[in-house]
Amino acid sequence: MITLCRRFLVGLGLLGLCTVPVPAHASPLGCVSSVPYVSGQGGYAAYRIPAVVVTRQGTVLAFAEGRRDGVGDTGDIDVVLRRSTDGGCTWGPPAVVTAGRGDTRGNPAPVIDPRTGEVVLVTCGNSGAVTQAQIMRGEVSPERGRRVFTQRSRDDGRSFTAPRDITAGVTRPDWRWYATGPGHAVALTHGPRAGRLLVPANHSAAPPAGSRDTGQEPRYHGGHALYSDDSGRTWHLGFVDDGYDGVTDADETAAAELADGRLYLSSRDQGGTAPGNRLDSYSSDGGRTLDRPYAVQPALNDVPVVQGSVLRPHAPGAPLLFSAPSVPTARRALALWSSTDAGRTFTRLLTLSDRPAAYSDLTQLGPGTVGILYETGGQRPYESLEFRRLPLP
Repeated sequence: MITLCRRFLVGLGLLGLCTVPVPAHASPLGCVSSVPYVSGQGGYAAYRIPAVVVTRQGTVLAFAEGRRDGVGDTGDIDVVLRRSTDGGCTWGPPAVVTAGRGDTRGNPAPVIDPRTGEVVLVTCGNSGAVTQAQIMRGEVSPERGRRVFTQRSRDDGRSFTAPRDITAGVTRPDWRWYATGPGHAVALTHGPRAGRLLVPANHSAAPPAGSRDTGQEPRYHGGHALYSDDSGRTWHLGFVDDGYDGVTDADETAAAELADGRLYLSSRDQGGTAPGNRLDSYSSDGGRTLDRPYAVQPALNDVPVVQGSVLRPHAPGAPLLFSAPSVPTARRALALWSSTDAGRTFTRLLTLSDRPAAYSDLTQLGPGTVGILYETGGQRPYESLEFRRLPLP
């Protein structure tokens, strides 16, 4: 069942949360949901880390990590893709976009280049024999540690170029961990930076000289961005959140372009001492710098420590949308929030389900519809990736 706010259906207003049950697989307009990935199928023990975009041709591209060895973040992991030409109701066969071949490949961050219409994909990877903890402690060589790659598709997601390593241009010497997104990247549409591709990301840094810290402590987490002004051919490092004070520890980050051209950035707080699990900030220069340091977003205190997604649909007066689980102490009950004041405050609009749920990604399917690709299951949140269609006015 899906709990929909009546006001959301008629205008995305800000009435309180309603409880109007709607069958999850029935709609007079067509399908409401589908399941493109089921863990244990297709040669993968688990599918995780959703990312979704819609091409110029209207094809829905649902990316994920195909994890061969289990649900964990380490080991033999591919980036996989399924395509839908009917708005996410049915899906073509799965394809491997980035093969791990025993190593770890993941954190997909796709975006449609507005100049060419091509699909640009940024991912990360490391040796399948090492763990995030080892990388953060500085026990891994650069060759086996985190690397950043880019690929592109010129045929509506049917095929992709081989991964190209761009690590040297988008990192700093003292960084250890590195992760793009996960979730869709952003193509800017306003002002002199229109056409810029912006990938929100996060990293960990080495402790200062003389410190007894190992680097695995949460305080060394920080957010950053990478961007391209030439359709993804060259990439540059944008803003860097490098306070490392342990109060706010920005981790997995999502971004959306606001109506005034600013970027809104929403981050997972990975163990910061400030109350709350969700951080945000803004950038007025296309992601090169932050307008202010990351700060706790108290309106999202119901969100646990987890990735979340943001989207501002392209429609006059459209609000900023945010998706994530809605139980502060558990990954369950995926919900959708709305902000009509550019992210200063949020109101919960609907809860998709009370079932376990974790990572999600939002996309706009058309003038009147958004889609959410998210991790969910009956007993645990990593049993499948479900795609849900939701109406906009």
